[in-house]
Amino acid sequence: MELNPTHTAFLFPGQGSQASGMGLALAMEYPTANEIFAQADQILEFSISQTAWGGPAEALDDTLNTQPALLVHSVASLRVFQELYPEFSPAYTAGHSMGEVSALVACGALDYAAALRLARRRGEEMKQAGQLNPGGMAAILGLDIPTLEGLCAQASQPGEVVQVANDNCPGQVVVSGASPALERLVELAKAAGARRALKLAVSIAAHSPLMSHAQAGFNQAVDAAAIQNPRLPLIGNVSARPLDTAAAIRADLQAQLNSRVRWTETIQWMAGQGIDTYLELGSGSVLCGLVKRIQPEATCLALGTPEDFQKLGA
Repeated sequence: MELNPTHTAFLFPGQGSQASGMGLALAMEYPTANEIFAQADQILEFSISQTAWGGPAEALDDTLNTQPALLVHSVASLRVFQELYPEFSPAYTAGHSMGEVSALVACGALDYAAALRLARRRGEEMKQAGQLNPGGMAAILGLDIPTLEGLCAQASQPGEVVQVANDNCPGQVVVSGASPALERLVELAKAAGARRALKLAVSIAAHSPLMSHAQAGFNQAVDAAAIQNPRLPLIGNVSARPLDTAAAIRADLQAQLNSRVRWTETIQWMAGQGIDTYLELGSGSVLCGLVKRIQPEATCLALGTPEDFQKLGA
């Protein structure tokens, strides 16, 4: 497939895209990818490779490990792509939630080792926040954002807040917050005609005020990280607009855990700039599925296995 860099964006997946065995075939086929996993084991001082490749599933699904594992697979895929297509530079980069840390590597704002440590710290802080302030998340299908914002306001009470967490694509939204408010929201959504309103099997209320403790700890790590001005435009989760400076990147990251992931707006903005091809680098193809709902005429290719790269080069 012939790619036009001025019409192409790199995308990086977040939590929910992990799967046992992620990156193993890529590492076996490409020494470049294997080296990225080996470096991760050294940097983190434990075998994240073994966790990603062999599980057990409970270990991989622990946010403490999920987040760095996702980053390692994404960067391994990125390095393979760069090795195969050394002259190619996309017009934009973006990552969904945790994927924004992976995107920092792709846009040149942060080196791999620093990004990996940041991902691990993000997982640590979110896990601790979930233990201190347990809550939940729910997927709502078939209701638009204004309707859901109104229902969240109805369901929330002082000390029990629920809010839109992920605007993934039209008709697919995730809400997050305190468990009692979440229960009320699910019932309100069903009454309002949602095709589906289902609580997710998580105890962490990501992208809600219950992440305030995690955000505070993560902010310290962001302040300490050697973030540079990006070489490529990075579209931020919080603003759904380009982050052109190190200061803008820090501000987006330091609001991210409490704020909505504006993924629909992110893809719509890039589409408005002429982007019609997206490459999802890392585990799975969740983001490609969302892209097809947001921009049906676009092309989106997942690149995380040797077979994916073979299809791209065919």
